[in-house]
Amino acid sequence: MNISEKISGKVATSDVTLDESIYPRENIDHKRVSIFAENLRDGLNFDPIEVQIHPEKEGKYRILDGVHRWNAHKEVGLTDIQVIIKDLKGIDPLLYAAKMAIGPKQLTEKEIRSTARRAFQNNPGVTSSEIGRLIGRSRQTIDNYIADLRAVRQIKLD
Repeated sequence: MNISEKISGKVATSDVTLDESIYPRENIDHKRVSIFAENLRDGLNFDPIEVQIHPEKEGKYRILDGVHRWNAHKEVGLTDIQVIIKDLKGIDPLLYAAKMAIGPKQLTEKEIRSTARRAFQNNPGVTSSEIGRLIGRSRQTIDNYIADLRAVRQIKLD
């Protein structure tokens, strides 16, 4: 991956947005947010969240990794958050966000399947191997996830 990053320090929490179109999870875990908020109140610092410049909202960033940490900052009332600004250089932000969903709360199989299908629908040129490499599944598994979408697309082409 040819991703570049620029550590920019802190940005306004309000300048960071959650773009549902690139969020690989079904829901935000509010219990997890509350635990993180309590940790922040106790003085614990977290790793910076990863963002990219929002392609449609000038002066805003969209989250690639760190939705729960960002929500905890908002819950506590913190006005700034430490970020790393990423330039994905053409990598699908949905697939990147899914790849970053690691740690104690992995994506569910349903979320992985949905992410693979959404990535294919957003970019029909992406291969099963590319999707699989980024979300940690085999090409065959991805082929199974998107077989019906590929068939519908082929029928439309015919």
